[in-house]
Amino acid sequence: MAAERALRTLIVDDEPLAIERLQILCAAIPAVQLVGTASDGEAALRMIEALSPEIVLLDISMPGLDGLDVARALEGKVARPAIIFCTAFDQFAVAAFDVAAVGYLLKPVTPEQLARTIARIAETLRVERPAPAETPEWVEEFWVPHRSEVIRIAAQDIDRIEAERDYMRLHVGPRSFLLHQTISVLEQRLDPARFLRLHRSTIVRRDMIAKLCHDGLGTWHAVLSDGAQLRIGRSYLANARALVGRG
Repeated sequence: MAAERALRTLIVDDEPLAIERLQILCAAIPAVQLVGTASDGEAALRMIEALSPEIVLLDISMPGLDGLDVARALEGKVARPAIIFCTAFDQFAVAAFDVAAVGYLLKPVTPEQLARTIARIAETLRVERPAPAETPEWVEEFWVPHRSEVIRIAAQDIDRIEAERDYMRLHVGPRSFLLHQTISVLEQRLDPARFLRLHRSTIVRRDMIAKLCHDGLGTWHAVLSDGAQLRIGRSYLANARALVGRG
């Protein structure tokens, strides 16, 4: 039987350490695909609109719009995400369920608590929604936070992607944007007919590669049409050579 798909999840908290802890907990749960983070209620609503998460891990006490305000703003929406409140205060439990929250976890959230709540949501969605088609659907666009906006980037416009710790830098012409995702997950979402991984930290759009060259010592590079020169990792050399029909 095919593995259950991961649920698109957004973290909302005004404390960076709380966001970091939830990121670590989410990384250990296969059923979770983290699509972004927000540090206030206004940003949360913008990102929910742009990213369509299925789960929101939502703090209650935040400046401006608090977590309850965010949940109320989502009432009546057709694709309303499941709300799991993650808070240091227990006095909001009744109000939380008045806005149809599916979970209320007190900080510090434990791995077991979060995993159980996610599993319950996953089971509910599995029953309510038909299983996705087995054929892969390659990602066609990304919504990337940039300053005070969330920008749409078409996959076909990305020239190359480079890993920077826990982020991917998407190069689009002279501009670049950071996306919070691992390179392995990103590689699986991109159409291999359009993109090629050249290094453990680099993915390139195939039609950007102008030529391959080596330094005479066994190290190969790909020269792109914009003049950039990228080292090809040994593990990916065979795929690169396949571009010109060489084994």
